[in-house]
Amino acid sequence: MPIQHLCTIVDKTPLGADTYWMQLECGDMVEQTFQAPGQFIHIACPPHFLRRPISVATCQSDTPDDGVSIVFQVRGEGTRWLAERSEGETLDVLGLLGNGFAMDPVGRYLLAGGGIGVPPLYGCAQYAGGRAVAVLGFRSQAQVIMPQLFADACENVFLCTDDGSLGFHGFVHQKVEEILCKDRDFTAVLACGPKLMLRGVAEVAAKYGLPCQVSMEERMACGVGACLGCAIPMADGTMKHVCKDGPVFDASEVDWNG
Repeated sequence: MPIQHLCTIVDKTPLGADTYWMQLECGDMVEQTFQAPGQFIHIACPPHFLRRPISVATCQSDTPDDGVSIVFQVRGEGTRWLAERSEGETLDVLGLLGNGFAMDPVGRYLLAGGGIGVPPLYGCAQYAGGRAVAVLGFRSQAQVIMPQLFADACENVFLCTDDGSLGFHGFVHQKVEEILCKDRDFTAVLACGPKLMLRGVAEVAAKYGLPCQVSMEERMACGVGACLGCAIPMADGTMKHVCKDGPVFDASEVDWNG
């Protein structure tokens, strides 16, 4: 069962225009509910009725309170309210929720992230213990976030920008293919970002015979599978729910034309 807790904001740092790093003290939430990197928390943002799902960038079981760090971008009234909170304030948080990335503690991983889909992969990089290569894509140099954190945690990091203002001029799936052309010695490809990017990465991974896991994003209401509002189509014709069955799925399960 997920834990509901009043979590204290202990750090809030701007990472760029309308993007924030926020660290929370969360009681024993991580100790009780952590399963794998890639889970999320559901934050109440009053006076808005629905909670906002935010992916966890990193978390740790600690004393006296567990720590959860999130990175979010202001996209609407709820996240704007969250961005206006200050250190020392408390948030009503439900978590940790969902199923994260299935990882072998001694595996080597190719991480593929796009935009605000980059932060959840940081926990994967930490879990891999230096045995990960990260491909991180952004619209431009101005939108790049967390490059040094990934550089410190990964074997290698490749930055991509749509406009060519930094790093590889092109899309994440193109850089992933360039890497796999030379090096296929990965346990799996782990991806988080826009659906079009995920589809491209999944196709490249399949081309080179590598397992691929993708973190899907849909609008959520309850966050625990009760309202059925975040259903997505599967390749076998069934429907699954991002909050309860995901957010991470095997890429081969997903109906990319749905």
